[in-house]
Amino acid sequence: MDLDSNRLVSHSLDSLGWNSFFERQRAALAEPFEPARVSAGGRGILQVFTAAGPRRAKVSGRLLHESDGAALPAVGDWVGIRPDAADPAVITHVFARRTALLRKAAGRRFEAQVLAANVNTVMIVSSLNADFNPRRLERYLEVAIEGGARPVFVLNKADLCDAPERFVEAARALAPSAPVIAVSATEGAGLDALAAHVRAGETLVLLGSSGVGKSTIANRLLGNDAQRAGEIRAHDDRGKHTTTHRELFVLPNGGLLVDTPGLRELEPWDLDEGGPAGFGDVEELAAECRFRDCAHEGEPGCAVAEAVERGALEEGRLAGFRKLAAEGRHLREKHDARARAEARRRGKMIARITKMSPKS
Repeated sequence: MDLDSNRLVSHSLDSLGWNSFFERQRAALAEPFEPARVSAGGRGILQVFTAAGPRRAKVSGRLLHESDGAALPAVGDWVGIRPDAADPAVITHVFARRTALLRKAAGRRFEAQVLAANVNTVMIVSSLNADFNPRRLERYLEVAIEGGARPVFVLNKADLCDAPERFVEAARALAPSAPVIAVSATEGAGLDALAAHVRAGETLVLLGSSGVGKSTIANRLLGNDAQRAGEIRAHDDRGKHTTTHRELFVLPNGGLLVDTPGLRELEPWDLDEGGPAGFGDVEELAAECRFRDCAHEGEPGCAVAEAVERGALEEGRLAGFRKLAAEGRHLREKHDARARAEARRRGKMIARITKMSPKS
């Protein structure tokens, strides 16, 4: 990955998102290093922003050995690099994250994947067409809330929709406190409302499925064509997939933007016993259920089921809650099983070492 010419400039650490949360961590470390923020890359060569400008960097062998996948540097992370002129620079430390957007890694791998780190605002992008899916938006909403970021719904392609208001109301019903903004990225409509959520020194991320127009929105916010955008496909109202990797950009007004590839599947990495986030309406109703452990699946005195029957709660909303809750339970069970297996493995190893040790 080459360093883009439009990014070959230096920025202050504060403008890159550095604040007292990270400064306190640096003050507690004995090893001298230069702070840097990961802007792109994977487990090989990464791109980082430093106060002196962008650099290439790689993770030290020690850090690779001591860290699992989710703990390794991801886009948005603050890291420490050795204060020398080596190319690529060597990353020796990863700062604790203030926020992190996590999902279960795609496929059969049982591990968390970091979509972006140290994010303030998540712009959940959907299209005002056949792509609009409330159940999918619920998943993005949970990832944002569990990750500690502010969610904003961005409904794109308003120029292709005759009645955007019904989509806006459907999104607002999912999270009444979250802003909902209808935009046309190709025509520039609604972008001023988006820009109001861009704040100096803060980071926002665009999340959504392929073809919803994230790259076009990114280009509008950046004021250039840093991200290639695809045309709408006639047969399904979706744009062509263009973004292939996560990347952090510095915006003209001083904010930062992470553009991401479209996600084909999104299972939130939810190890919280409290149930899926983003369902305040269901939780409020559940507080009125006769039984505290009500599963809302036909138990007597279930206030949630009664709300569905009288039309106060959409049946699909309850179905989405149940599905995410079931996925969370399965994830926790599998996580606990792996923890127990690891504890047994360690116990056997210690027993073997103790048995082999010479008696005093």
